[in-house]
Amino acid sequence: MLPYNVIVVPQYVLFKDLGWINSFLPLIVPKFLATDAFFIFLLIQFIRGIPRDLDDAAKIDGCNHFQMYLRIIIPLALPALATTAIFTFIWTWSDFFTQLIFLDDQAVYTVPVALRTFLDSSGVSAYGQLFALSILSLLPIFGFFIAFQRLLIEGVATSGIKG
Repeated sequence: MLPYNVIVVPQYVLFKDLGWINSFLPLIVPKFLATDAFFIFLLIQFIRGIPRDLDDAAKIDGCNHFQMYLRIIIPLALPALATTAIFTFIWTWSDFFTQLIFLDDQAVYTVPVALRTFLDSSGVSAYGQLFALSILSLLPIFGFFIAFQRLLIEGVATSGIKG
């Protein structure tokens, strides 16, 4: 729930102590730990929309809490989980600030940081290469959206409906 600017310095110190600076680990690992409050809110609202009658029916059938979660809630929440995964990928792919902080070596630069290297403060910029790489950087996001378009639309459409 804290703004990213507040936690960036402690995160940098932690990742430096772990030896993760100049690797992709600080960009990937926090995303698997539900660091974005928006997605937690989205999933909670989606799970609250699942009727309680399904829980009661599962208890009657002999399911414990873990089995109810694994066999009922997770399959029903698949569209919301897919929406979370898609948005996390898109936001992580396009993030500039985090990648600029944790990556120092040009060999491990990600696409947004590499795009910035095409601009020169002296006025000599490679605009042709910049625009070509910009178009290429949109292809994975576009492909990801096309591949999971049905789940994304279903997850967004059903997350706000109360039953």
